[in-house]
Amino acid sequence: MTEMKYKTPLLDELEKGPWPCFVKELKKEAHRPMVQDAIGQPERSYEEHISHWKHGALVGVMGYGGGVIGRYSDLPEEFPEVAAFHTHRVNQPSAWFYTSEALRTLCDIWERHGSGLTNMHGSTGDIVFLGSTTEEIEPLFADLTKHGFDLGGSGSNMRTPSCCVGPARCEWACYDTLDACYNITQEFQDELHRPFFPYKYKFKFAGCPNDCVASIARSDCSVMGTWKDEIQVNQAAVLDYAKTVDIDAEICDLCPTRCVEWDGKTLEIDNSNCVKCMHCINVMPKALKPGKERGATILIGGKAPIIGGALLCSVFVPFLEMDKDSDYEDLKELTEAIWDLWGEHGKLRERVGEFIQRVGMSNFLEEIGLDPVPEMVMAPRSNPYIFFDDEIFE
Repeated sequence: MTEMKYKTPLLDELEKGPWPCFVKELKKEAHRPMVQDAIGQPERSYEEHISHWKHGALVGVMGYGGGVIGRYSDLPEEFPEVAAFHTHRVNQPSAWFYTSEALRTLCDIWERHGSGLTNMHGSTGDIVFLGSTTEEIEPLFADLTKHGFDLGGSGSNMRTPSCCVGPARCEWACYDTLDACYNITQEFQDELHRPFFPYKYKFKFAGCPNDCVASIARSDCSVMGTWKDEIQVNQAAVLDYAKTVDIDAEICDLCPTRCVEWDGKTLEIDNSNCVKCMHCINVMPKALKPGKERGATILIGGKAPIIGGALLCSVFVPFLEMDKDSDYEDLKELTEAIWDLWGEHGKLRERVGEFIQRVGMSNFLEEIGLDPVPEMVMAPRSNPYIFFDDEIFE
């Protein structure tokens, strides 16, 4: 192993746990001078209980307003190799499918232009390149585009859309998440690369309510697969499961709406009360399947910040057919209506969910031209008074 330039007793403590450790990974790349200083500066921060990274500089590539996050050291004399240590977000392929050749190409590009440190992947889904100088920003971008890659989103714009593996590897997918993600990415290239929103806007595409991309908690627009008709039941397979699974205890009693009944021979599901939680399907995947009339629920307003409080998405469109032939026009029209209203009246660094809380759901729906439906109700009424608009009495 390469001899370390700095003594790091505090960082070394992180290597002693049973979990994967970023310190161990950094030390593997310590033959690079930039990585040596990237190890030394955090040790100083741990000693002094203050970060020595600073942000805020406007760096990027010509014609783009996002994709590069400026990062500098406030101790450039002591750690000169990380005086500039910019982060680059690279737009990932749908569902993170790569060939080994593509991964080697990415790594080769990054070794030529940066620290060689990567994060696969960021919370939004991007390939993250950690640490380049300012002089290498444009050459890196040119190298990426030459090989068919593009930068992702950062700042007050549409962030890079991401999706689950969908029908590529999952039989529960209720629509083609990969195609929808790619289509939206291509449609809104201007919004992805040139920030003009009050704050960030994230799309996440989940093929079913298992929500493997955490869309309901981590995105402003969650496109979650669902179905309208009845759960498909294979009674013979249910009987096989009954030999090893306590269906009453593990399925019926854990159903959130108690819509599943088991008499020892036949499994009955009250589909009118099913909330599509996927629990029964997950326990008995060979016996139960989502219905045949499939599409997606569109939910709006989620976010997961530490400061300001997290929000889960709210239902806006209970069911939308995700037909490739339609080019997802209904989803695009809804998105543009939301962006027009939020972009005009949203406050600086105010997410869509926070904007809806501030102006009220009823006002928001009226302005974007969407009629209220019962599925939008998040909780029972707490106010006994009902106020009618004047036009009702005219």
